[in-house]
Amino acid sequence: MESLVGSTLAGYTLRAKVGEGGTSTVYRAEHADHGTVAVKVLREKLRHDKTAVQRFLREAQFGQRVQHPNIVRTIDFGQAENDRYYLAIDWASGQLLEKYAEQHGPLPPEEVADIMRQLCAAVQAAHDVGIVHRDLKPENVMYDPASHHVMLLDFGIAADTEASPDQRLTRAGFFVGTLMYVAPEALSGELVGPGADQYSLATIAYFLLSGALPYVGKTPRELFSQLLTQPPTPLNRARPGLAFTDAIETVIMKALAKAPGDRYPGVTEFAAALAAAVAQGGEPAVAPPAPVAAAPAPRPAATAAPATPPPSADDEKSGGLFGKMKGLFRR
Repeated sequence: MESLVGSTLAGYTLRAKVGEGGTSTVYRAEHADHGTVAVKVLREKLRHDKTAVQRFLREAQFGQRVQHPNIVRTIDFGQAENDRYYLAIDWASGQLLEKYAEQHGPLPPEEVADIMRQLCAAVQAAHDVGIVHRDLKPENVMYDPASHHVMLLDFGIAADTEASPDQRLTRAGFFVGTLMYVAPEALSGELVGPGADQYSLATIAYFLLSGALPYVGKTPRELFSQLLTQPPTPLNRARPGLAFTDAIETVIMKALAKAPGDRYPGVTEFAAALAAAVAQGGEPAVAPPAPVAAAPAPRPAATAAPATPPPSADDEKSGGLFGKMKGLFRR
């Protein structure tokens, strides 16, 4: 794999490679005015790939369009003097939420409600300007346990709900996202609305609360089928011996409804309902004696896959900013 460590790109001195995906490499960099930042560089072989360049620039433009304290700020982007495309963003402290949850989960409901409050506020800011994220998952969230601050990353496969069909970069009949967290309606390959992000957020909350996922298919094909044909595993059946109040379970399962119209009106309403349910307290429901197995399926990377069960690794790929980069910003 190529490495630009030690070189300077548009005034950013690339100090260390901290992650890489199929379309780009991410570096920790220093800048005279901006200090320590993260710089994403499009791979040399894709420099003349019109679709890859459009995706890269669109991601940068979305990052500048959405301004919120819980979204990593886009500082700068463009084409450097050596014709390499780059994107500079703030360096985020903490660790990936996925890693934190794996180390410390299941998390207390109070902590989960606070994380979701911040994350939903960030996603609502995107929805307010017509952007659907489409790849919400713990790998795309930074969490600082010391400050309890959440930062949303990666608008690499986000969509503009007002874009015309000829402006879209995903082929008709293909869905984008990560199968473990994608909403059922996305599997049709049609452009999804804000409700799909709510479903993904509810899946994140389910995972943080239980350490499990609503569906336990062991292969992408099996998981695809379950998403289309089966209800999600109730939260109180997620893991043996783990129980939540009826109020908490009701909120999570409503946001996981298969039909977007059966979910909350928006992501902030979902966050508010979860906070209210947690604040109610009360005795947890009794966990059933024979819960569904909680072992999660393998974690597929963010992909664009056909709207029939994914047949092979040759499906169209859509890499997000940090989707495959474990522990990306840990220092």
